[in-house]
Amino acid sequence: MSTAGKVIRCKAAIVFEAKKPFSIVEIEVAPPKAHEVRIKILATGICRTDDHVQAGALKVNYPVVAGHEAVGVVESVGEGVTSVKPGDKVIPLCLPQCGTCRPCRNPEGNMCEKNDFLAAKGVMYDGTSRFSYKGKPVHNFVNTSTFTEYTVVHEDSVAKIDPAAPPEKVFLIGCGFSTGHGAATKTAKVTPGSSCAVFGLGGVGLSVLMGCKVAGASRIIGIDINKDKFPLAKQLGATECVSPLDFKKPINEVLLEMTDGEGVDYSFEVIGRIDTMIAALASCNLNYGVSVVVGAPPSAAEMTLSPTLIFTGRTWKGSVFGGLKSKDDIPKLVLDLMAKKFNLDPLITHVLPFDKINEGFDLLRKGESIRTVLKM
Repeated sequence: MSTAGKVIRCKAAIVFEAKKPFSIVEIEVAPPKAHEVRIKILATGICRTDDHVQAGALKVNYPVVAGHEAVGVVESVGEGVTSVKPGDKVIPLCLPQCGTCRPCRNPEGNMCEKNDFLAAKGVMYDGTSRFSYKGKPVHNFVNTSTFTEYTVVHEDSVAKIDPAAPPEKVFLIGCGFSTGHGAATKTAKVTPGSSCAVFGLGGVGLSVLMGCKVAGASRIIGIDINKDKFPLAKQLGATECVSPLDFKKPINEVLLEMTDGEGVDYSFEVIGRIDTMIAALASCNLNYGVSVVVGAPPSAAEMTLSPTLIFTGRTWKGSVFGGLKSKDDIPKLVLDLMAKKFNLDPLITHVLPFDKINEGFDLLRKGESIRTVLKM
C-alpha cells in the first residue's frame, strides 16, 4: 500500500533536552510539501557533531531529531520536485545547494544561504516542522535529521546517487569522508611534496589524511592523545604519529622541532577545540603555511590569540563540508567510491541496529570507534 500523501508513523531517536540520552520513540512524519522530499533512511552514521547536539555544545532547538550523515531511498516527493523521484537512492545533504544564492553561484563558495548551521532554527523553509511527537512539533537538524526511519528534506538538500552504492559504506560520503577529504583537496589545496599535520584522528581526521595522501603530500603527521588510532592512521597515509601527552612542551613547538623550525605547509584542526585550533595555526609555516579549521566548535566558544600568528603571512581558513558544492560533488564522490578510487572500509569500525544508538555514542566518547553505522 502506498504511503505517498499520508502521515507515516515510525521510530526516531529524539534528544528532548541537552545532556539527556537519545530516546527511541514513535513519531509522525508528515508528507512532503512543495519542493520537499520524504526519504526512507537505510543507514546513518554517528558523527561527533551529533554528540555536540546531545551534549548541548551546539545551539539547537529541542526537542530535536539529530543525525546528518546517511543514505536512503526516496519514498515520495512534493509538488515541483524534479531532481529525484520515488525509488531513487539518495544522500541527504546537511549543507544544501540552492544554486541561486551568491555562495552557490560563486565558484569558490559552498555555504548556501539556505543552510541551518548558523541560525539553527530546526524547521523547514516555511517555518514549520514535518516531525511531531504526541501532537507537538519536533525540530529537525541541519536540514536533514537522519536518526529516524523517515525524514523530510527540501529538494536543495538531497542528491541522487548511483543505485548500486552500498548503504553501509556510502553513508560516510554524507558528511565525514567528504568533509575531511574536501578540506585537504579543495579547501587547503594540498600540493605534491608538501608537509601536513592533522590534529584529531577520528573519522573526519582520517579522511583528511586520505585527502592529503591523494594530493601527493610527502609528510603527513597525525596527532591524537589516543595512540590506539595510530596504526590505522599510518595505514591510511600518516608517515608518523605523535601524542601531545608524551611531551611537556606545547604540541606546536614539538611540530616546529620535527620540521627543523620551519613548521608544516598545511595543518588541519579536526577536533573542534579552541586550544588546538590555535596550536594548529602556530604549527604551520609562519610565512606561507595554511591552517584549516575543520572541527565544529562549540556555539558559545570564543578565542584570544596574538595577531603575529597571522601577520607574518599564515593563512587561516575554515572548511564547512570540505568546501564541496553538495549536490554537484557528492554524486561524483560516490562514483569514485564505486570505481574503487578510495576505500571507506577502514573507517567503519562498528555496525549496530538503530535502537542501539546510545551504545554507539558511548563507543564514540570512549574513543573506541572511528565510525559506527546504524542500520534501520
